[in-house]
Amino acid sequence: MSASDDGGAMAAQAAAQVIDRLFATILARKGADAGQSYTASLFAGGPKLICRKVGEEAIEVTIEGLKGDAPAVCRESADLIYHLMVLWAEAGVTPDDVWAELTRREGTSGHAEKASRGQGDGEKTETEGGA
Repeated sequence: MSASDDGGAMAAQAAAQVIDRLFATILARKGADAGQSYTASLFAGGPKLICRKVGEEAIEVTIEGLKGDAPAVCRESADLIYHLMVLWAEAGVTPDDVWAELTRREGTSGHAEKASRGQGDGEKTETEGGA
């Protein structure tokens, strides 16, 4: 393994630790005083509020992506990941569950994976009325 490979592995490990710490903090806020914790207020609002926030953040990161504003994409991505993790906690999903699903899909064509779930990519082909 080269030094650059070592650095990549260390960065991945550090990122995983950040995710683990954030998820632990999110879990610790379940049932906390909603007046004292934004995360607790999301849990108090239930799945409808949490899902609305995930959708809002997804739209915001999309808008910044279309603008080509990399720093804003980074900031909005962090917001999206945080809100997504709150949804995971609400739904009883852990980061390890998501990593396992990603590992299961590794090496599988996105088209093939979606077809296995009976879902298309949402875009129409030219013959279906798309561009």
